[in-house]
Amino acid sequence: MEKFLKKLQNKENLDFGESKSVFEEMMSGKVAEKQIYDFLTLSSEKGETSEEIAGGVYVLRNKATQVDAPEEAIDTCGTGGDGKNTLNISTAAALLLSSFGIKVAKHGNKSVSSKCGSADVLEKLNIKIDLGPEEVVTSIKKNNFGFMFAPIYHSAMKHVGPVRKKIGKRTIFNLIGPLSSPANVKRQVVGVFDKKLLNVFANALKNLNLKKAFIVNSEDGLDEISPYAKTNVVQLNNGDIKHVILNPSDINIKVNNFSHIVGKDPVYNSEKIKEIFQGTDNDFSIAVCLNAAAGLIVAEKINDFKEAYEKLRKHILSGKVIEHITNLSND
Repeated sequence: MEKFLKKLQNKENLDFGESKSVFEEMMSGKVAEKQIYDFLTLSSEKGETSEEIAGGVYVLRNKATQVDAPEEAIDTCGTGGDGKNTLNISTAAALLLSSFGIKVAKHGNKSVSSKCGSADVLEKLNIKIDLGPEEVVTSIKKNNFGFMFAPIYHSAMKHVGPVRKKIGKRTIFNLIGPLSSPANVKRQVVGVFDKKLLNVFANALKNLNLKKAFIVNSEDGLDEISPYAKTNVVQLNNGDIKHVILNPSDINIKVNNFSHIVGKDPVYNSEKIKEIFQGTDNDFSIAVCLNAAAGLIVAEKINDFKEAYEKLRKHILSGKVIEHITNLSND
């Protein structure tokens, strides 16, 4: 481990094999907390490469409890770590998509680098987060939505959890997590906190044989598709990588109150989700529809982004989505 830490101190990148070795040791409980702390902080300061991320993904996926989700299932798990403390946009988008008939295998965790993680807000919506592999599959078949709580499926993460908490901000695990779905989904919308990671993620997802993906980062710093600024998108489509820019003005979005999408604690965030699912129209509702529209394209239900967005707007403003949430919370 020390030789790898020395490389990182010297701002040298690890190759795929070296990264695998580091993660294998960490995930097996063979590394002291101090060394884990140093590895996470040094790799973050240097800037993580696709090979370093891929090594971590390889080990984490290898050690995960597998979920036999439907072939067409999608995920909307982002990196977090953008420092904006927004409401749970990608989680709300996942719920919206499932109410629209899209099968969603949502992978997530409680808060590590934000005030409220996906698991935190789902708990407050009374949606079960502690489902086992077969229960996830049953939930997806019945309600188009199943949540995979990372600690249940990635038990090896217990060796690094306390250190991540101590660091309190994003680390390479924010980059590995979204790529480590226990359901091995082939379709994904992934938000990244840094524009430089768009290509890194596109190549990583290509190597993981994903069929379709949207990797997004907005010019106002969100790891989501933003209603306030242009969003840089890298689309992965059966091995082909394409760069596009989504401009909210192209689909007649004119909002400017960023405070409308800023989150607080899980109780507050869950109330805001319930509000928009009851038909309240605001910036948060628009942001959720934008990100869900990417999910419709990734699911190959609609090809045109504007059309996907407009259909979801009509759906969310009907106020009927709250019934879907009620069904999920009753199961």
